[in-house]
Amino acid sequence: MKQEEKECIFCKIVRGEIKSDIVYSDDNFIAFLDINPKAEGHTVIVSKKHFRNLLDMPTTLGNEMLEVVKNVSLDLIKQGKAEGFNLVVNNEPVAGQIVFHAHIHILPRKKDDGLKMLV
Repeated sequence: MKQEEKECIFCKIVRGEIKSDIVYSDDNFIAFLDINPKAEGHTVIVSKKHFRNLLDMPTTLGNEMLEVVKNVSLDLIKQGKAEGFNLVVNNEPVAGQIVFHAHIHILPRKKDDGLKMLV
């Protein structure tokens, strides 16, 4: 195991070394609630294999990740935690990436929730 994987907080979550509130898991991905949520149900989807960001992830795995995004987002809507959602992907420090492991944030949205987006 490479040093970056040993130290990566998301790799530690995948390995079960750090407790998290897991809402989805399959062979390639895990989804868990963000520890500093911007909204109720704020979920982070990460690949179980370490990639620095989405640019390093094989396209086929990226397509699979999109299916996970759809499934988790639909569950949030069914649970009444969202009427819609934003996806946030930060790649590299200039774009706000802090954890260097491929991941996508799902931010559940409701009418008049007060959340502001950049675009």
